Amino acid sequence: MRNTARWATTLGLTAAAVCAPLTGTALAAPGSAPSALYAPSALVLTLGHGESAATVAPERAVTLTCAPGPSGTHPAAASACAELNGVDGDLHALTMREGVFCTQEYDPVVVTVDGVWQGQRVSYERIFSNECVMNAHGSSVLAF
Repeated sequence: MRNTARWATTLGLTAAAVCAPLTGTALAAPGSAPSALYAPSALVLTLGHGESAATVAPERAVTLTCAPGPSGTHPAAASACAELNGVDGDLHALTMREGVFCTQEYDPVVVTVDGVWQGQRVSYERIFSNECVMNAHGSSVLAF
Protein backbone atom coordinates (compact mmCIF):
# COMPACT_ATOMS: atom_id res chain seq x y z
CA MET A 1 0.00 0.00 0.00
CA ARG A 2 2.89 2.29 0.74
CA ASN A 3 4.27 1.99 -2.84
CA THR A 4 0.82 2.76 -4.25
CA ALA A 5 0.67 5.99 -2.27
CA ARG A 6 4.16 6.96 -3.39
CA TRP A 7 3.28 6.20 -7.01
CA ALA A 8 0.05 8.23 -6.78
CA THR A 9 1.91 11.16 -5.24
CA THR A 10 4.55 11.04 -7.98
CA LEU A 11 1.89 10.87 -10.68
CA GLY A 12 0.01 13.80 -9.15
CA LEU A 13 3.12 15.96 -8.89
CA THR A 14 4.13 15.12 -12.46
CA ALA A 15 0.67 16.02 -13.75
CA ALA A 16 0.75 19.27 -11.79
CA ALA A 17 4.19 20.17 -13.13
CA VAL A 18 3.12 19.50 -16.71
CA CYS A 19 -0.33 21.08 -16.54
CA ALA A 20 0.32 24.02 -14.21
CA PRO A 21 2.05 26.18 -16.83
CA LEU A 22 -0.81 25.58 -19.23
CA THR A 23 -3.51 26.53 -16.74
CA GLY A 24 -1.54 29.52 -15.46
CA THR A 25 -1.28 30.90 -18.98
CA ALA A 26 -4.94 30.27 -19.64
CA LEU A 27 -5.97 32.01 -16.43
CA ALA A 28 -3.64 34.95 -16.94
CA ALA A 29 -4.68 35.74 -20.50
CA PRO A 30 -7.65 33.69 -21.69
CA GLY A 31 -7.79 35.27 -25.15
CA SER A 32 -4.09 34.90 -25.98
CA ALA A 33 -3.64 31.16 -25.43
CA PRO A 34 -2.38 29.28 -28.49
CA SER A 35 -5.03 27.42 -30.42
CA ALA A 36 -2.81 24.35 -30.86
CA LEU A 37 0.14 22.80 -29.12
CA TYR A 38 3.49 23.02 -30.85
CA ALA A 39 6.41 20.63 -30.95
CA PRO A 40 9.34 22.11 -29.02
CA SER A 41 12.54 23.16 -30.73
CA ALA A 42 15.29 23.92 -28.22
CA LEU A 43 19.00 23.31 -28.74
CA VAL A 44 22.28 23.73 -26.87
CA LEU A 45 25.25 24.53 -29.10
CA THR A 46 28.85 24.23 -27.91
CA LEU A 47 32.22 25.00 -29.46
CA GLY A 48 35.72 23.91 -28.48
CA HIS A 49 39.15 23.63 -30.09
CA GLY A 50 40.35 20.07 -30.64
CA GLU A 51 39.61 16.92 -32.57
CA SER A 52 36.94 15.19 -30.49
CA ALA A 53 33.99 16.34 -28.43
CA ALA A 54 34.85 13.65 -25.89
CA THR A 55 38.24 15.22 -25.14
CA VAL A 56 37.57 18.94 -25.73
CA ALA A 57 36.35 21.30 -23.04
CA PRO A 58 33.63 23.59 -24.42
CA GLU A 59 34.88 27.16 -24.76
CA ARG A 60 31.51 28.65 -25.70
CA ALA A 61 27.96 27.45 -25.30
CA VAL A 62 24.62 29.01 -26.24
CA THR A 63 20.97 28.03 -26.13
CA LEU A 64 18.63 28.39 -29.08
CA THR A 65 14.88 28.01 -28.84
CA CYS A 66 12.88 28.25 -32.07
CA ALA A 67 9.37 27.21 -31.04
CA PRO A 68 7.10 28.89 -30.21
CA GLY A 69 9.40 31.80 -31.13
CA PRO A 70 13.13 32.52 -31.47
CA SER A 71 14.90 33.09 -28.15
CA GLY A 72 17.83 31.93 -26.05
CA THR A 73 21.36 33.15 -25.53
CA HIS A 74 22.31 32.72 -29.20
CA PRO A 75 23.35 36.17 -30.51
CA ALA A 76 21.31 35.82 -33.73
CA ALA A 77 18.41 33.63 -32.59
CA ALA A 78 15.86 34.84 -35.16
CA SER A 79 18.09 34.34 -38.21
CA ALA A 80 19.48 31.04 -36.86
CA CYS A 81 15.94 29.71 -36.41
CA ALA A 82 14.99 30.89 -39.90
CA GLU A 83 18.01 29.14 -41.34
CA LEU A 84 17.24 25.91 -39.45
CA ASN A 85 13.61 26.07 -40.57
CA GLY A 86 14.87 26.40 -44.16
CA VAL A 87 16.67 23.04 -43.90
CA ASP A 88 13.97 21.40 -41.73
CA GLY A 89 16.37 21.26 -38.78
CA ASP A 90 18.90 19.11 -40.66
CA LEU A 91 22.24 20.46 -39.46
CA HIS A 92 24.06 18.31 -42.01
CA ALA A 93 22.35 20.33 -44.75
CA LEU A 94 24.17 23.51 -43.71
CA THR A 95 26.71 23.86 -46.49
CA MET A 96 29.59 26.25 -47.00
CA ARG A 97 28.54 29.57 -48.53
CA GLU A 98 29.93 30.31 -51.97
CA GLY A 99 32.56 33.00 -52.30
CA VAL A 100 34.09 32.38 -48.86
CA PHE A 101 37.82 31.74 -48.86
CA CYS A 102 39.57 30.34 -45.79
CA THR A 103 43.21 29.60 -45.11
CA GLN A 104 44.48 26.02 -45.10
CA GLU A 105 45.48 26.40 -41.43
CA TYR A 106 44.61 23.32 -39.37
CA ASP A 107 43.26 24.43 -36.00
CA PRO A 108 40.32 22.02 -35.51
CA VAL A 109 37.07 23.25 -34.00
CA VAL A 110 34.44 20.87 -32.62
CA VAL A 111 30.81 21.96 -32.67
CA THR A 112 28.11 19.98 -30.89
CA VAL A 113 24.35 20.52 -30.97
CA ASP A 114 22.07 18.63 -28.61
CA GLY A 115 18.40 19.06 -27.87
CA VAL A 116 15.04 18.74 -29.56
CA TRP A 117 13.93 19.92 -32.99
CA GLN A 118 10.16 19.85 -33.61
CA GLY A 119 9.77 17.19 -30.93
CA GLN A 120 12.56 14.93 -32.23
CA ARG A 121 15.84 14.34 -30.37
CA VAL A 122 18.88 15.94 -32.05
CA SER A 123 22.52 15.09 -31.47
CA TYR A 124 25.07 16.57 -33.88
CA GLU A 125 28.86 16.73 -33.76
CA ARG A 126 31.12 18.12 -36.46
CA ILE A 127 34.81 18.90 -36.66
CA PHE A 128 35.82 21.86 -38.83
CA SER A 129 39.43 22.44 -39.89
CA ASN A 130 39.34 25.99 -38.46
CA GLU A 131 36.92 28.69 -37.32
CA CYS A 132 36.73 30.32 -40.74
CA VAL A 133 35.42 27.09 -42.28
CA MET A 134 32.98 26.68 -39.37
CA ASN A 135 31.64 30.24 -39.78
CA ALA A 136 31.16 29.69 -43.52
CA HIS A 137 28.78 26.78 -42.79
CA GLY A 138 25.40 27.96 -41.63
CA SER A 139 26.09 31.67 -41.40
CA SER A 140 23.70 32.32 -38.52
CA VAL A 141 23.41 28.98 -36.75
CA LEU A 142 27.10 28.47 -36.02
CA ALA A 143 27.97 32.14 -35.48
CA PHE A 144 28.12 32.27 -31.69
